[in-house]
Amino acid sequence: MPPSASPAQTSPALQAKAVIDARDLVKTFSGNHPVAGMSLRLAAGEMIGLIGPNGAGKTTLFNLIAGSLTPTSGEIWIDGVDVSQERPEQRIGRGVGRTFQIPRPFLDMTVLENVLAGAQAQDGETLLANFFRAIHVRQQERLAIDKARTLLEFVTLSHLEHQPARVLSGGQRKLLELARILMADPRAILLDEPAAGVNPALLEIIMERVLALNSKGTSILLIEHNMDMVARLCSRVVAMALGRPLAEGTPADVAANPAVIAAYLGAAA
Repeated sequence: MPPSASPAQTSPALQAKAVIDARDLVKTFSGNHPVAGMSLRLAAGEMIGLIGPNGAGKTTLFNLIAGSLTPTSGEIWIDGVDVSQERPEQRIGRGVGRTFQIPRPFLDMTVLENVLAGAQAQDGETLLANFFRAIHVRQQERLAIDKARTLLEFVTLSHLEHQPARVLSGGQRKLLELARILMADPRAILLDEPAAGVNPALLEIIMERVLALNSKGTSILLIEHNMDMVARLCSRVVAMALGRPLAEGTPADVAANPAVIAAYLGAAA
């Protein structure tokens, strides 16, 4: 069962249709508004691309949805429950995981150990269970190792399972981070610039794996500057600038939108 929180409320039926429903979000830091009234709905099995120039507020929006930041105002609903005040681990318990633009592996741990670190609600984490339910704990650990190895095979890193994570390239670290979050069986994944700094061969693998996850029903919200990747993966794109929604539609329509072009050109200037 997902963890409960006292501020959580049950939403109306309309909200329950979305896996993630971010409504009128505002985040203020010392008078600045990196998110200044942003709404976004992610349906079950949907893959949305979130684009915008640097400084548009995309990562801040991700941090709000993932729970590492609390909104100044607005609401975040997951599966029809208001989670606006819940912590990141509670969001993971509700089935929402995220990756980072710069992966954060445990460099001195093996690749396999890094994936195992993503396992949730392991009885072996408590002292009493190790004493009084030792057989159950060992069975659970074996199942977790089997699952981690299956995920490493999925992300094409099986041959490196005993290597320390520090030996991985940037693209391999992104694949490792994806495997680690998949240990939590998320229903929705927030992917923060998976193409950044990745060579073309590994980028193709990342895109194939993301498509495979989405085809099995995992909802995905994708921040990405690589518009070719966005066009190949997403049927719907949301553009934002200055913390606000700018345009929404198909990748082609949004890319041709004059307001989107102006926002990118202005940022470049």
